[in-house]
Amino acid sequence: MLRNGRWLLAAILALSFTAANAQVKPKVAELDEVPRTVLYIGNSFFYYNNSLHNHVLKLANAADPAAHYKATSATISGSGLNWHDVESLFSTDGMASYSFVGDNEVVMNTRNKKFDLAIMMDCSQCPVHPQLKSLFGESVAKDAAIVRKHGADPVLFMSWAYADKPEMTEQLAEAYTTAGNDNNMLVIPAGLAFARARKERPDLVLNVEDKRHPTLAGTYLAACTVLASVYNRSPVGNSYRAGLDDKTAAFLQSVAWETVQDYYKK
Repeated sequence: MLRNGRWLLAAILALSFTAANAQVKPKVAELDEVPRTVLYIGNSFFYYNNSLHNHVLKLANAADPAAHYKATSATISGSGLNWHDVESLFSTDGMASYSFVGDNEVVMNTRNKKFDLAIMMDCSQCPVHPQLKSLFGESVAKDAAIVRKHGADPVLFMSWAYADKPEMTEQLAEAYTTAGNDNNMLVIPAGLAFARARKERPDLVLNVEDKRHPTLAGTYLAACTVLASVYNRSPVGNSYRAGLDDKTAAFLQSVAWETVQDYYKK
């Protein structure tokens, strides 16, 4: 009986594990076209390490030097998505209305369309927090509509689990994928890339001491995941390595590419 009891317990645990790790499948696997101008809307997860958008730009421009990709980041420390006035970010006389070039020369931007794409993320635990997860769904729907009204595509950035709370990976993956499916949006699986990297190389530190914000390696992994999903380009072999050693950069490039292929089932 004891042996049978142990077998039954193991079976129950296995079923529970499978159910807990069941992941909603994304409906959108790629964009209709590669964006030239991207707006990032988020918080400190984006602006750490000289900003995620800068690393993505360097990867994208290294992959396609003739394209002249551009990006702008609008971040608020500790913010949820509902903290941002997304409508104002598309104002013609506000965000990205001018640039500094050459010897501190100001050039007014006169693009017909301000941004092709807006990448949005909520606060690190808002999508799964009991008091805030309903607000997450409402904010995504509202802001996706605003972005589309201005002729841009809205995209969600799936953030990663805290280093000491790995159970957040599946929770965040489900929340972001569900919201993406509900609003017909592409979802960038950065959180799943972090989980894969931790599993394959637990010695590689992806978070700083607070166990939340990314190290340079973490930001680079996220950037490679954006390149693979938004720009539809493999980061494997990319010459931009963000100052990381070749072995580490190559590993993160591969993890990002494999994660995106698995998530979208390409």
